[in-house]
Amino acid sequence: MPQQENHLILVKHSLPEIVPSIPAKQWHLSATGRQRCEQLAVQLKVFTPDVTITSHEPKAQETGQTVAKILGTPCTTAPNLHEHDRTNEKYVPTKEQFEHRVARFFAHAQTLVFGQETADDAHARFASAVSIAITHNPGRTVAIVAHGTVITLFLARACGLQPFPLWKRLGLPSFVVLTLPELHLSRMFDGV
Repeated sequence: MPQQENHLILVKHSLPEIVPSIPAKQWHLSATGRQRCEQLAVQLKVFTPDVTITSHEPKAQETGQTVAKILGTPCTTAPNLHEHDRTNEKYVPTKEQFEHRVARFFAHAQTLVFGQETADDAHARFASAVSIAITHNPGRTVAIVAHGTVITLFLARACGLQPFPLWKRLGLPSFVVLTLPELHLSRMFDGV
């Protein structure tokens, strides 16, 4: 019997309820976001994740818990899977302004241009957390529910992709499947 190939599945959380008066890291899923999690679980089932690990942010936890419940797999949280730290930034009211800031963030990876972490620092933190998750789950397919910017940083560097176009492509939710241990890009689902 052939051995099943294991994967790393990086999942961008589902659609949150945007509340401009509170930090994005405290946002929960919207009603539409919760519904999209059901569709996400159907698409993820093909890859048979053994475990789901989420960031501590509510929107990621709710996405992961919903998917794991539907798939009948365990779900836990882990440190350092959170989004790029921009807790010092006020809510940006227009999509164009926000995209401009994110584009600068990716273009100037070593410089603090947006938030409280450089792109290099956010990547190092997230990549280390992903490595720990893989190491603690040998021989298993691991689904990590996290956030668009840090997922983009990881994928751009692991797979040689341009970060800003990739970031714009990832929907709420979306996911990317990488082979283990090579981290080769296997499949990309832009949005559910």
